[in-house]
Amino acid sequence: MTPRDIVLSNIECRSDGRIAFNFSGGRLNDFTGAGCDHGIETTSWIEGDVEYSTDIWGNVWHRLVGMSQGGEVFRPVIEDWRDLDKLVLPDLDNPAHYERARQLGASGTDRFRVGWMPGWPFAICRYMRKMEIYFMDLLAERECIDILHDRVTTLLEGIIDQYGAAGMDAIMFCEDLGTQDRLLLGVPLWRDVFRPLCERLTARAHRAGMKVIQHSCGYNWELIDDLCDAGIDCLQFDQPAIYNMPALAAKLRAHGVGLFAPCDIQQVLPTGDKARIERETERLVNTFRGGFIAKNYPDLHGIGVQPEWDDWAYQTFLRVGGPGGTPVAQR
Repeated sequence: MTPRDIVLSNIECRSDGRIAFNFSGGRLNDFTGAGCDHGIETTSWIEGDVEYSTDIWGNVWHRLVGMSQGGEVFRPVIEDWRDLDKLVLPDLDNPAHYERARQLGASGTDRFRVGWMPGWPFAICRYMRKMEIYFMDLLAERECIDILHDRVTTLLEGIIDQYGAAGMDAIMFCEDLGTQDRLLLGVPLWRDVFRPLCERLTARAHRAGMKVIQHSCGYNWELIDDLCDAGIDCLQFDQPAIYNMPALAAKLRAHGVGLFAPCDIQQVLPTGDKARIERETERLVNTFRGGFIAKNYPDLHGIGVQPEWDDWAYQTFLRVGGPGGTPVAQR
């Protein structure tokens, strides 16, 4: 089987061979990918101990210099709903931005080709108003919210079309939906507002023959059935240990949806406990075997993990689920 075949069989929960791998640093990697080369310039500047920066949507962010890596929206692109008609979205669906994706699609590579999305409607729009205001808008300004969501979703459909024309095997997006123990918004609201948007986008990708992979942090248990039914083909969770893993595996298997995950980045990898990392990595593979893609977490420094600890997990993934790997009894 080619790397593409191996990834696809694990996404569809029908693998009877090795797990798929997505590791950087010269390690086993069944994936390749391309993004939107839009060339949009963003700016940053410092005032006192605060750094400000812009993003491609027109939001201005701020963070404390030397104390935070991310930040928060300082001035959203839509400060007042009266500005909605003036909103100019970036031309991310311009075919000129996808030459690299087209070259990759035509390259003859046997690896699984992923097109990187700039987000999904909830992930993008919540910053355009500031998150706390946006949550109120979902209830109090539904007409404006629906207009904004439709405009952003239409743009995302155009991006999906470009990846489909380029010959990608999948698209992948990030949309965090939960905190450590619950969803960011209620299930009825998600079903009413966001599920139709998700279905629009996944249907667009599926018509182009592409799978849809979603990264989402937090505890999303109550939405997993909905996400799968709405067309998500593979869920990328960095904290699989936050779930009852056998129950999660059974749910995903029933939907034919794969899990894409590293050794848990919160409860396991940061411990630096080699025996625990190896044991929990074995358990992860054996619990989700048949529909599992292993990966590394790209920001080890940000989670307080030494490269050696990460490599313990990688070597265990190889031993238990790699070429020639066999199931290991769970301990």
